[in-house]
Amino acid sequence: MFRTQIRRMATAARQSLRIGLIPADGIGKEVIPAARKVLEAIGSDIPKPEFVPLLAGWEVFVRSGTALPEETVEALRECDGALFGAVSSPSRRVTGYSSPIVALRKELDLYANIRPVVSVAANPEDKPAVDLVVVRENTECLYVKQEQLVPTENGREARATRLITERASRRIGKMAFEIALGRPRKQVTIIHKSNVLSVTDGLFRETIRQIPFDSNGRYDSVKLEEQIVDSAVYRLFREPQIYDVMVAPNLYGDIISDAAAALVGSLGLVPSVNAGDKFVMGEPVHGSAPDIEGKGIANPIAAIRSAALMLRHLGYTGGADRIDRAVDQVVREGQVLTPDLGGKSSTDDVLDAVLKKL
Repeated sequence: MFRTQIRRMATAARQSLRIGLIPADGIGKEVIPAARKVLEAIGSDIPKPEFVPLLAGWEVFVRSGTALPEETVEALRECDGALFGAVSSPSRRVTGYSSPIVALRKELDLYANIRPVVSVAANPEDKPAVDLVVVRENTECLYVKQEQLVPTENGREARATRLITERASRRIGKMAFEIALGRPRKQVTIIHKSNVLSVTDGLFRETIRQIPFDSNGRYDSVKLEEQIVDSAVYRLFREPQIYDVMVAPNLYGDIISDAAAALVGSLGLVPSVNAGDKFVMGEPVHGSAPDIEGKGIANPIAAIRSAALMLRHLGYTGGADRIDRAVDQVVREGQVLTPDLGGKSSTDDVLDAVLKKL
């Protein structure tokens, strides 16, 4: 499991933990309150939590004309960490709308999206069949959203700019190496398509390959591999055990981590954090799931695990470990599961089961 903190942010003097809560859209409004209750339940393992409810998302855009109010961004700057639920970004172009989670990552320089994908072994003494971490660059690639529609004699032509910089590639690569140092296998695999995209993916690959040579021996114990992205997806399903830490540009990382969720049963189990050098925001990997919104059957485990990841990043490993153990016990026993895992339990049922294990 992803057990190491990435930046030592916790301080002994901190008397309270100020956490921004952004449920946003869809089932985010159901799973983020569940994560809050778990944080409230772990007691003295963390400073007393203070929660700050904040607005963002498509529904906010419909009401106000902005998906990410400036007040939300400014409030987060005064918080120690945050949890973000899910956003219902439309698949069509809507004038004036831009994804609030993408904007938040840029505003707060949350350059790394870290997504552990870990199965729960039937026997707690056994190693999980799947145990990997996807480290996704969060600020560049096609997600810079520089697109244009150009009329031509053959009809309209759509173009998009793909941005890859040495700076962003280096710091996401260093993040991957740091995570690998805290894991038993100590292996980093660069995911790229530089056999076709030789300039952009070529720069990403070359920059990360250079990191060990510039580290004064710090990463000598880390084995460095690389894999073409299409082959990586194939091997991910055939032999997931070959991967430890996978580092990828924004788009590949997004796709790979969602695909990897199938290996452990559901997107409803997979957490993430958006991390920078000064701030961290937990975010379940699943989307807003409008088809089950309001039915009370959304799986809260990804959000609960994301809260644990946030705590771990902040340095509160004791509280994070307690949450992870409680969730693992609930999943392992298999008695209280939401429909995405083949069960018939509700969101509240799963939350109550986790709280009892705590």
